[in-house]
Amino acid sequence: MNHTFKLSKSQRKRIPEGWDLVEPTLMEFEERMRDAVNESHEGKRKTEATWGITRIHWEKNRFIYELYYKKKAISKQLFDYLVKAKLADQNLIAKWRKPGYEYLCSLQAINSKYTNFGTVASCRVPLKLRNPQQWGPAVRTGCVSCASCDKGAPIWWFHTGWREHFEEERRKHLEKQNKGKKRAGEEAEDIRGDSAVEERLKRLKQMQKPEDPLLKEAKEEEGGKGGVPKDDGMAAGSSDQ
Repeated sequence: MNHTFKLSKSQRKRIPEGWDLVEPTLMEFEERMRDAVNESHEGKRKTEATWGITRIHWEKNRFIYELYYKKKAISKQLFDYLVKAKLADQNLIAKWRKPGYEYLCSLQAINSKYTNFGTVASCRVPLKLRNPQQWGPAVRTGCVSCASCDKGAPIWWFHTGWREHFEEERRKHLEKQNKGKKRAGEEAEDIRGDSAVEERLKRLKQMQKPEDPLLKEAKEEEGGKGGVPKDDGMAAGSSDQ
């Protein structure tokens, strides 16, 4: 089966150099896609029936993306030709070039109209931020995670061996989060403690100092003698008169 069957006669005559490099692999993807479309859907939910198609579409476009942007193995002319022939998904490939979308499983995952809450699909949320009960594949794509920070992304519904790794990642994340909360609480307590001490010092300064009991006793004794003591010189002078 030749992929050029999709092209007009004039387009076939203008196939850029390098087509021979990609044609065999693209033919394999075409055959896999046909098998996925014709596969029995018995026992599957309606959305599950398209998971295989989504995954093959991702693989095919990743193959083209790697050849053009990473390995520089095909020309711009051939890449544009593949886009024009609808053998490459230009929009999906363009998303992969943006930070945070490097392993995006499907454009459906970021289309809010496909979710109940008007947000992105669950597979866009890093696994360590999700409860393990929410680690199931996204309803429409079959992708467990295509978050850029998740090792091995995209993780598809049939992949195994990833749970143990992300259980450890989540444990570390929660420990770090709890330490951060504890530290924030301690800092807040320190601030409250400093304020309380300052307030206490302020109030102590405003209070009258208690009188020394010895000084108080001396004052009372002096006041008990009555009057001012007489001057001896003055007393002698008055007797001479």
